[in-house]
This record gives sequence, C-alpha cells and structure tokens, in this order.
Amino acid sequence: MTREDFKKISDTLPRQPGVYQYIDSEDIVLYVGKAKDLRSRLSSYFNSRKHQMNKTRVMLKHAQRIDVTVVDTESDAFLLENTLIKKFQPRYNVDLKDGKSYTYLCIKNERFPRVFFTRKLKKDGSTYFGPYTSKWRARILLGLIKDLFPLRTCNYHLSPGNIAEGKFKVCLEYHIKNCFGPCVGLEEESIYLERINQVKNILKGYFKPVKDHLLHEMQLAAEQLDFERAQRWKSKMIAFEDYQSKSTVASIHLKDIDVFSIDVENDEALVHYMKVVNGAVINTYVAELTLKIAEDAEDLLAYTVPRIREKFNSQAPEIVVPIEISLGGEENIKIIVPQRGDKKKLLELSEKNLVLFKMQKRKEQLNRKNKQTHSERILRTLAGDLQMDGLPYHIECFDNSNMQGSHPVASCVVFRNAKPAKRDYRHYNIKTVEGPDDFASMEEVVFRRYRRLLEEDQALPQLIIIDGGKGQLSSAVKSLQELGIADKITIIGIAKRLEEIFFPGDSVPLYINKKSESLKLIQQLRNEAHRFAITFHRQKRSQHFTSSELTSIKGIGMKTATKLLTHFKSVKRVKEAREEDLLQVVGKAATAAIKKHFETKTQ
Repeated sequence: MTREDFKKISDTLPRQPGVYQYIDSEDIVLYVGKAKDLRSRLSSYFNSRKHQMNKTRVMLKHAQRIDVTVVDTESDAFLLENTLIKKFQPRYNVDLKDGKSYTYLCIKNERFPRVFFTRKLKKDGSTYFGPYTSKWRARILLGLIKDLFPLRTCNYHLSPGNIAEGKFKVCLEYHIKNCFGPCVGLEEESIYLERINQVKNILKGYFKPVKDHLLHEMQLAAEQLDFERAQRWKSKMIAFEDYQSKSTVASIHLKDIDVFSIDVENDEALVHYMKVVNGAVINTYVAELTLKIAEDAEDLLAYTVPRIREKFNSQAPEIVVPIEISLGGEENIKIIVPQRGDKKKLLELSEKNLVLFKMQKRKEQLNRKNKQTHSERILRTLAGDLQMDGLPYHIECFDNSNMQGSHPVASCVVFRNAKPAKRDYRHYNIKTVEGPDDFASMEEVVFRRYRRLLEEDQALPQLIIIDGGKGQLSSAVKSLQELGIADKITIIGIAKRLEEIFFPGDSVPLYINKKSESLKLIQQLRNEAHRFAITFHRQKRSQHFTSSELTSIKGIGMKTATKLLTHFKSVKRVKEAREEDLLQVVGKAATAAIKKHFETKTQ
C-alpha cells in the first residue's frame, strides 16, 4: 500500500478509538494495532519514512487494504486488540520470547503434597511458583523449606485405604527425620497441610506469618518443658531470619508492587520486571521482545505487563512504570510514574538491572562470536601447516582402486568444516585408461570432477588431497592446469608409508607432527577416500563375477544374464528356480541350458 493508496481512503477513517488491521492480497492479517484516534495513527505510517524501520516498509508493501473496527473506549480497543492478536497471530506483531526453560516450584495436588522442581506446567490442580530465572536461588529456597518443614519426597499414592492396608514402609528420610512418616499413618493430614500453608507463605513472600508460626511452635514447646524441641524451632527461626535478611528490602512502608522498566533498541525490546511483596524484592524477570515493525514504548509496555503479571500470578494493586500506559479492563490497578521517593528508587533499581542485563547479553554474544570452534581450530592449524592464505572449509580427496588393471574405479570424498559431507561423495568408473595406470586414472578423474563443477558453476574446494606420491600429484596438477584453475586451489599429495606431504614442483616433502590435529584430518580424508573407493571396487568385482558365471553357460549372453539377475536377484535363486519360473523370464532353449549347466555342476 502506497501513500497515494492511503490518501484515497484517509478521509473515510474515523477519529475515534478502535482497532486496525493490515491485510494482504490473500486476506491474511499482517498486523493488528489499536489507537485513540484511528485516522491519526494510520496517517503516521505514511508520513515521513526517513526513520521508519525496514520491516514496517515491507509490511506496508505487502498490505493491500486496511480494516478498522471502532469501539467506545480505549480500554475496549486494548481488549479487542489482544483478542485479535491471539486469534490471527499476525506476522508483524511483537514476538514475546517465552522462557520455557525456567524453573518452577510445584506443590502437588495430592494428599500430603510434595514440593519439588519442575519445568513443565500441568493443569492438574497443582500450585506453581515462579518462574525462577536462577535455579541456584530456587535451590536455596527449596533447601530452606525442607530444613524448616519436613515433607515427604516419595511418590506413593497415599490414599486412606492404602495407608490403612499397610501397603507402604517408612524409608531412610523418616529415619533421618526429614519426614514424619505419613505413608504409615504416623502424621495427621491437617498438621501436614499446616506446614504446606507456611511453605506457600514463603514462596509468596509473606514472611511474617511464617515467622509467627515458628515463634508459636517454639513457645509451645517451651511451655511443655520440651526444651530440645524448642531449641530446634529456635534454630529454624534463626535460619529463616538469615534468609529473610538476604532478601532485597525496598522499604518497610511499601506493600505489594510490580515494577517495570523498558529499553527499545532497533528491532528488539527488553522489559525488566521486579515483584515486590511486603517491601521485599522476591523475584525478577526480563522479557525479550522481537519487533516486526516500529512500536512505541507505551504500546510495548501495555502489551507486555499483563502477560508478565499473568505468568507470575501477580495480584499487586500498584504498577510502577517509567511512562504513562493504559491497561484496558484493569480498573482496580493503580499505575504510577514516580518522580521521587521509595518507588522512584525501585524504578531506578529496575532500570539499573536492565542495563546490566543488556551488557551481559552483549558480552555473551561477543564471546559466542569470538569463540573458536573445534573445527575452526583444526582448520586454522591445517592452514598454518600448509601455508594457506585462508581456511580450507571445503576439502576434497581422491583415491584410485583396481586389481591388476581390472575394474578400475576412483572415489572423491568431500569434507566441509572438517566433517564428512557424505551427500557430496562421488564414485567414478575409469573410462579412458586401459590397464593398471594410476597416474592416468587420477588425471582423468580430477579432470572430470572439476570440469563438471565449472560447467555447473559450483564452488571449488580450497584444498585438494591426492592419495599418492609425486606421480599421482603431478597427474592431478596437469588436469587442473588444463582447466585453468591450478593457481586457484591448493593441492597436496600424501604418501602412505611415512605420511609425507608433497607440494607441486617441490621434491622435498613436508613432515607434519604425528600428533598434530591437521595431520589426523588429512589421514581421515585419505582413509575415507580409500574406504569409499575399495568398497565400490569390490561391488563392481562382485557384479562381474556373478554375471560371468551365468554368461559362461552356452547360449546365455550378458542381456539374458542381466534379465535373470534382475528377476531372481542372485545366481543361487536362479539355480533353485523351477523350470516354469525360468520359462516366464527366458525362452525354452535358455531354460534348458541353465538347468543342464547346474545339474552337471552338481554331479
């Protein structure tokens, strides 16, 4: 859609809140957006394109028409936009990357619930807390829970019937006092569930009820003169207070708040989230968004905030953000853009963490980019040993195979990034050489290989390896010179006995350290070429021997022998075939000759 196309419809667009859709020629929704004033928002796409993202230009190029839906309020537009995005999943809307690999703590929906790590959220009635971006911190939290409140770890089905029938026995966890034995009826369910409630309080960040519970149990034990038990409860309370003191306390005057900050750069955006419960930061999270077209920071925040709050099951009544945003349908939530005070400090802390996350991400990308892979290290060593200007990412190796000149064949194996590219391996039947002449065979194969690559305009290798000494190497170089590419490719020969590396025109060989990775790569190429060639040679030889037994029968030629082998698959099956089966394939005379031959051979 061009600016001229838009001018034709611009006067018909309403100046009211609503939702707009860009749709292509195949009626596919490309993009869904909302606006307070539909005409003004859509006009902004066709004004100055100087600073417009390339993806926005591409989207407008593919768009054929615009559909608009007018609503009463901006909140209605927000809700409708979300509904349409979920329905159509437009190509150019924001992608919110989901941290599927993050850890959650699960309180299982069962009698005597277990508490454990999980990465999968199942809709089975269980309660999930998280996601925890640091499993190390989550492990500390789970360790504290198990120290404070002994819980079962077994996966038994603890139904009243199973416990009454005595189907289970106490395990080691009971004997080391990590569990009180609910599996054998040694603990009441109501007492166990009271501990689970305290676990939920810890995971929600409600520390005061937990501390009150620990203090109550300690005082109760002291009143009963059970001072050892009282001391154990006191130790647990000290451990809990130590954990609580390590939590980031924002302010004693703050309650439950969600803090968001945003950074937009090129086609990516980062949204940092801090969950504050009772004045303490109990969780942080960074959402990464991929922008398909240019988006305002206000729209990105309005899009991301509800999704993050839903992910973390947040019910905080206040949201702190750096810019004004509108959350449609969220009437009970107070949105604050702080200018000073504790909430401003929280926002600055979030922004500081966002900057730190960006720095770490860039450092990781740089390290990943500069990190040398195993293949690159080997190729760099090989290029240094062979004094090559560039790395040989594409290497080809040739070998011949024949037996006293019979059935001469050759092979070409290809390695890319120091690994076999078996789809590019090639077999060759020698066509122009008579007798055992390895030099002429190598000259023919190299010429045929690279003449075809040149004709098909395919990429040439950076390195050619010839399995053989100076003679085979000279023959290969002759073919390259005839094709005019001898100065474009590095070519070497490797002699088997002493692993000598020969270069064209140099009678003095190069000896590479026997432990060198580059020599091992050359040997791997040589051995692979040899294996591939000799396998093909044996196959050709076997086919010849098989067909020669049938052609030795008087009256059976090569065509008839091929026909028989195609139908019966082997000489053995031809021998065992019934006369009527042979008659269906060949004539009476041939059938009689075959039967007579194998009967005479058996006698």
